[in-house]
Amino acid sequence: MVRGSEVVRRLSIALTALALHAALQSVFLVSGAAPVRAEGRLDRVQRTGLLRVCIWPDYYAISFRSSYSGELQGLDIDMARAFAHDLGARVSFVESSFPNFVADLLSDRCDIGMFGIGVTAARAEMVAFSQPYLRSGIYAVSSQTHPRILRWDDLDQDGMVVAVQKGTVMDDYASLAFRKASVRIVSGPLEREEEVQSGRADAFLTDYPYGQRMLAFHQWAHLIAPENPVQTTPYAYAVAPGDPLWLDRVNRFVAAVKRDGRLESAAARFRLTPIVARD
Repeated sequence: MVRGSEVVRRLSIALTALALHAALQSVFLVSGAAPVRAEGRLDRVQRTGLLRVCIWPDYYAISFRSSYSGELQGLDIDMARAFAHDLGARVSFVESSFPNFVADLLSDRCDIGMFGIGVTAARAEMVAFSQPYLRSGIYAVSSQTHPRILRWDDLDQDGMVVAVQKGTVMDDYASLAFRKASVRIVSGPLEREEEVQSGRADAFLTDYPYGQRMLAFHQWAHLIAPENPVQTTPYAYAVAPGDPLWLDRVNRFVAAVKRDGRLESAAARFRLTPIVARD
């Protein structure tokens, strides 16, 4: 896990580079000289034959490392390999996370983030998003033996503690929506489950894919769905801003996998069909 100071350092370097690029463009405009187009990511991927994809390797059904084989699996692992194939390139997976992927994109550690990244206004100010390919609302996971939590409305009550993972859309939602319950922000990949199992938290918030993981691997887990969808969020692929040719190529890939059935096939394989974005 990259420390907060390292994230700040990466963001500072990346933003300085963007500012320098803008300044150089201004010089060219004032002088009347035509700037030479810098090599874009599409050019580089095609030249090097390598697509670098940021993933979070603990995201069940999306991008996760199998505890049995050690291999990466999930819908976005399949999609990343499909995108690399379409580009005539090989794929290299770069481990990232929700708190760190923006810095990783801006500092050029990867060409694209492909791990079910929720589109939020705050993130859209820093990175560019493709068209959505999934949509998921928020769910809660509690213990089957919890004496007070039976439905969604039981969460936001006095004395309740709800855990959320730092940097996720659940983090944003809980801080605004919960008025009575205490919100506990954690950062480790398994801390949410540990908080509930230990009794330090009554429930944790997650999305549809991770909720399916809990049901598949933990007999104690109770998945709680709201009566009406809560904060349905589009999931999309993320790229660094300022490269419209690359973003257009990513969007053409998203449109292609929707049209030719590759997205539906991968979603069915990992039991994500209910959250496929078909528009």
